[in-house]
Amino acid sequence: MFDHLKLSKCFSFTASRDWLYRCSFSNANLRSVLTDLGEGTLMHFWVPKFPTQSKPNLVLVHGFGANAMWQYGEHLRHFTSRFNVYVPDLLFFGDSYTSRPERTEVVPGQLSDGFLEDAWRA
Repeated sequence: MFDHLKLSKCFSFTASRDWLYRCSFSNANLRSVLTDLGEGTLMHFWVPKFPTQSKPNLVLVHGFGANAMWQYGEHLRHFTSRFNVYVPDLLFFGDSYTSRPERTEVVPGQLSDGFLEDAWRA
Protein backbone atom coordinates (compact mmCIF):
# COMPACT_ATOMS: atom_id res chain seq x y z
CA MET A 1 0.00 0.00 0.00
CA PHE A 2 1.18 3.53 -0.82
CA ASP A 3 2.15 5.59 2.22
CA HIS A 4 1.25 9.21 1.44
CA LEU A 5 3.11 10.47 4.52
CA LYS A 6 6.45 9.47 2.99
CA LEU A 7 5.70 11.57 -0.08
CA SER A 8 6.65 14.79 1.75
CA LYS A 9 10.18 13.41 2.21
CA CYS A 10 10.61 12.80 -1.52
CA PHE A 11 12.52 15.00 -3.90
CA SER A 12 10.33 17.62 -5.54
CA PHE A 13 11.27 18.69 -9.05
CA THR A 14 8.92 21.68 -8.83
CA ALA A 15 10.31 22.95 -5.51
CA SER A 16 13.88 22.50 -6.76
CA ARG A 17 13.14 24.36 -9.98
CA ASP A 18 11.46 27.17 -8.02
CA TRP A 19 14.58 27.51 -5.87
CA LEU A 20 16.82 27.67 -8.95
CA TYR A 21 14.64 30.31 -10.60
CA ARG A 22 14.55 32.34 -7.38
CA CYS A 23 18.36 32.27 -7.30
CA SER A 24 18.61 33.26 -10.97
CA PHE A 25 16.27 36.23 -10.45
CA SER A 26 18.27 37.33 -7.42
CA ASN A 27 21.57 36.90 -9.29
CA ALA A 28 20.11 39.09 -12.07
CA ASN A 29 19.95 41.92 -9.48
CA LEU A 30 16.22 41.65 -8.96
CA ARG A 31 14.53 41.52 -5.58
CA SER A 32 11.22 40.05 -4.56
CA VAL A 33 8.62 42.59 -3.36
CA LEU A 34 5.16 41.88 -1.98
CA THR A 35 2.97 44.99 -2.19
CA ASP A 36 -0.31 45.45 -0.33
CA LEU A 37 -2.74 47.07 -2.76
CA GLY A 38 -5.52 47.21 -0.17
CA GLU A 39 -8.88 45.48 -0.06
CA GLY A 40 -7.23 42.13 0.73
CA THR A 41 -4.96 42.12 -2.31
CA LEU A 42 -1.23 41.38 -2.30
CA MET A 43 0.78 41.58 -5.53
CA HIS A 44 4.19 40.00 -5.88
CA PHE A 45 6.75 41.65 -8.16
CA TRP A 46 10.40 41.19 -9.02
CA VAL A 47 11.95 44.66 -9.23
CA PRO A 48 15.51 45.95 -9.78
CA LYS A 49 17.66 46.00 -6.65
CA PHE A 50 19.32 49.15 -7.98
CA PRO A 51 17.33 50.82 -10.80
CA THR A 52 19.50 52.82 -13.20
CA GLN A 53 18.16 56.14 -14.51
CA SER A 54 19.92 55.69 -17.86
CA LYS A 55 18.18 52.37 -18.59
CA PRO A 56 14.62 52.20 -19.93
CA ASN A 57 12.03 50.28 -17.91
CA LEU A 58 10.73 46.95 -19.17
CA VAL A 59 7.72 45.07 -17.74
CA LEU A 60 7.56 41.34 -18.47
CA VAL A 61 3.99 40.06 -18.04
CA HIS A 62 3.63 36.29 -17.99
CA GLY A 63 0.88 34.26 -19.63
CA PHE A 64 -1.64 32.02 -17.93
CA GLY A 65 0.52 28.91 -17.93
CA ALA A 66 2.88 29.63 -15.06
CA ASN A 67 4.14 32.22 -12.62
CA ALA A 68 6.65 34.88 -13.64
CA MET A 69 9.74 32.89 -12.58
CA TRP A 70 8.81 29.85 -14.63
CA GLN A 71 7.87 31.94 -17.65
CA TYR A 72 10.97 34.18 -17.75
CA GLY A 73 13.67 32.28 -15.84
CA GLU A 74 15.46 31.20 -19.00
CA HIS A 75 15.29 34.61 -20.71
CA LEU A 76 15.83 37.11 -17.91
CA ARG A 77 19.58 37.48 -18.33
CA HIS A 78 19.09 38.82 -21.87
CA PHE A 79 17.13 41.82 -20.58
CA THR A 80 18.62 42.89 -17.25
CA SER A 81 21.84 44.32 -18.69
CA ARG A 82 19.93 46.80 -20.87
CA PHE A 83 16.70 47.45 -18.95
CA ASN A 84 15.30 48.05 -15.48
CA VAL A 85 13.19 44.88 -15.49
CA TYR A 86 9.92 44.61 -13.57
CA VAL A 87 8.28 41.18 -13.45
CA PRO A 88 4.86 40.89 -11.76
CA ASP A 89 3.14 37.70 -10.73
CA LEU A 90 -0.38 38.21 -12.02
CA LEU A 91 -3.20 37.83 -9.55
CA PHE A 92 -3.73 34.17 -8.53
CA PHE A 93 -0.23 33.20 -9.76
CA GLY A 94 2.93 32.88 -7.69
CA ASP A 95 2.64 34.88 -4.47
CA SER A 96 -0.10 37.27 -5.70
CA TYR A 97 -3.60 36.84 -4.36
CA THR A 98 -6.76 38.62 -3.30
CA SER A 99 -9.74 37.99 -1.09
CA ARG A 100 -11.90 40.30 -3.24
CA PRO A 101 -15.06 38.61 -4.55
CA GLU A 102 -14.55 39.78 -8.17
CA ARG A 103 -13.17 37.00 -10.36
CA THR A 104 -12.85 38.36 -13.90
CA GLU A 105 -9.95 38.65 -16.32
CA VAL A 106 -10.03 42.46 -15.90
CA VAL A 107 -9.20 42.53 -12.17
CA PRO A 108 -5.51 41.44 -12.42
CA GLY A 109 -4.79 44.18 -14.97
CA GLN A 110 -6.47 46.86 -12.91
CA LEU A 111 -4.53 45.87 -9.81
CA SER A 112 -1.19 45.63 -11.64
CA ASP A 113 -1.62 49.13 -13.05
CA GLY A 114 -1.63 50.62 -9.55
CA PHE A 115 1.66 49.03 -8.61
CA LEU A 116 3.33 49.92 -11.90
CA GLU A 117 2.38 53.58 -11.49
CA ASP A 118 4.02 53.56 -8.04
CA ALA A 119 7.11 51.77 -9.37
CA TRP A 120 7.63 54.39 -12.08
CA ARG A 121 7.54 57.19 -9.50
CA ALA A 122 10.12 55.48 -7.26
